[in-house]
Amino acid sequence: MLTYILRRLAVALAVMLTVAVVSFLLLHLSGDLATAIAGPESSAADVEKIRVQYGLDRPMVTQFFEWLGSALQLDFGRSFYFQNTVMELVGERLPITLKLGAVSLLLAVAVAIPLGVAAALYRDTWVDRLALLVATIGQAMPNFWFALALIVVFSVGLKWLPVAGNASWQNFVLPAVALGYYAMPSLMRLTRAGMLDVMGSDYIRTARAKGLSPARVVFKHALRNAIIPVVALAAVELGFMLGGSVVIESVYSLQGLGQLAWDSIARNDYPVVQAVVLIIATFYIALTFVADVLNAALDPRMRTR
Repeated sequence: MLTYILRRLAVALAVMLTVAVVSFLLLHLSGDLATAIAGPESSAADVEKIRVQYGLDRPMVTQFFEWLGSALQLDFGRSFYFQNTVMELVGERLPITLKLGAVSLLLAVAVAIPLGVAAALYRDTWVDRLALLVATIGQAMPNFWFALALIVVFSVGLKWLPVAGNASWQNFVLPAVALGYYAMPSLMRLTRAGMLDVMGSDYIRTARAKGLSPARVVFKHALRNAIIPVVALAAVELGFMLGGSVVIESVYSLQGLGQLAWDSIARNDYPVVQAVVLIIATFYIALTFVADVLNAALDPRMRTR
């Protein structure tokens, strides 16, 4: 088990380094940062002054290693626009995004797993078709359109929930539903496929032959094994939610990390953009690593891969 964990950790660190390199290069190759920071109406002298002030006149390799060394110490510099340190901004916004992602995932899992189990148990019936229809709609419908539709129905029409902001738990209901519905189809399909696979296994037939109740067979024996790949996918989906929260937070004006990224991109605030990309990628990689370890603990066969 320890060898497997060390192997997966080495892969995670390699991916993390790759993300750091790519995020650094994409911003620096997108154009002249000094000109973007100074503004289009700045003179050549002003641009050159900005270039020297922010160290943009040095070789790119030197800039990268200096930035990476500071990032490892959680020092991403100061925001060009907000004039705060980047970590102060991230510290204020990150809890909102994490709360939104966690609630969205819980909603997705709470709907997807029962729906997937029901679809597998009643295969080729109206229950199965309804579950697949819900999943298909979720995959085909853009999440920003669904978010706007929820606002029209529940905020403007019924006036049950607030349109925007993050003042209370009510502000997180619609964003969590919009983001959770985006992750639900894949979780439901994987649960259904896993249940269909294990329900035909020999140990399930043995459990039934021993006279165990149908509920015990389904939930203790079948679901326990079918849910193993769902654990990994749930971690991946949470990573996608943290990254995809940019759109949902913008629609609902939640002042989270996604909204911060959107504002920073619009204002050419490069230190904040780099920090947000790296932090979201770190969460995604860490969640994937944890999911791999959990899967290996639940299924010893995974440790040989």
